[in-house]
Formats: sequence, structure tokens, C-alpha cells
Amino acid sequence: QVQLVESGGGLVQAGGSLRLSCGTSVSILSINVMGWYRQTPGKQRELVAQITSVGVINYADSVKGRFTISRDNVKNTMYLQMNSLKPEDTAVYYCNAHFRFASRSDYWGQGTQVTVSS
Repeated sequence: QVQLVESGGGLVQAGGSLRLSCGTSVSILSINVMGWYRQTPGKQRELVAQITSVGVINYADSVKGRFTISRDNVKNTMYLQMNSLKPEDTAVYYCNAHFRFASRSDYWGQGTQVTVSS
């Protein structure tokens, strides 16, 4: 069983910054792909950014140049540095761990609320 614990959400003004953290209960290098997703009421959960076990990174177009995903292999923690935040970034942000060859592929954190005021 993999547990993901998120922290770092909150309320910030437009143009501000926040850093989200996602701690894992297993070695982060054993996870094929880790990612951040976000969801607003009535909408599907969408990918924000992801990083593979070999360090390949992918961002949604809407956050490129503003958000940075990273991970600390010693602390088994993934981060999302969010700069130049906009009101449209307001959402619940979820951490995801994806295993390509396991019987259960995906694990999710509990979610953390990010609210950007205009």
C-alpha cells in the first residue's frame, strides 16, 4: 500500500507563489511516474505536471514557465513550485503515483486546496 501525503496549499493573491509537497511511503524511485493534478467543481481532474523515475518532465500548457515540478530522492518527496499564480489556478491539487507494471496502477493523495484571489 502506497500512501501519499500532500501539504502546502493555501490562499494567495494573484501573482504570488506557493510550494506544494507530496511525501511518499515508498522509495520515490520505485514509482514510474509521479504527477500533480488539479480539479475544480464540475470539471474533470486535469494533469498539471509529471516527472518520471528517470527525470523526464511534462507540463500542461497552462502552467509552463510558471510551475516547476521536482523531487527529492532522499526525502521521498515531490514538489510543485507555483509562481505567478492566477485566479484560474484555483483548484484542489492532487498528488499521483503511477506504477506501470503493478496490480494497482495509481495512488492518490488526499488533495490540498489552492485558492488564488484576484
